[in-house]
Amino acid sequence: MSILRFTKDHEWVRFDGTVATIGITEHAQTALGDVVFVELPEPGRELAEGEACAVVESVKAASDVYAPVAGRVTEANAALADDPALVNRSAEDQGWFFRMILADPKAIEALLDADGYAALVAAL
Repeated sequence: MSILRFTKDHEWVRFDGTVATIGITEHAQTALGDVVFVELPEPGRELAEGEACAVVESVKAASDVYAPVAGRVTEANAALADDPALVNRSAEDQGWFFRMILADPKAIEALLDADGYAALVAAL
């Protein structure tokens, strides 16, 4: 069973045991507009929680993506190299950015659940 959580920086994290899949939220992709380029972390890279690890560029702006948890990158979504607009079409599913093995499975406790994230977005 996977568990979905969110950050205040508009990343989502789907936890499947000790594996986390990370992407940007629907709210974030809407704010960015048409995504034209995504730079992803290399597999094997160790990330600290809060570390800038990816870049998403749109026709409006470029934004950093931060590691919501610490761990080691195991996979980057190769589909985004050929089709960065996949982020716009499927931000919280097929447009994921990378997967990682968690350094601390308890890191999930510090992230927002769906209701907490919805309240954050409503307050913007």
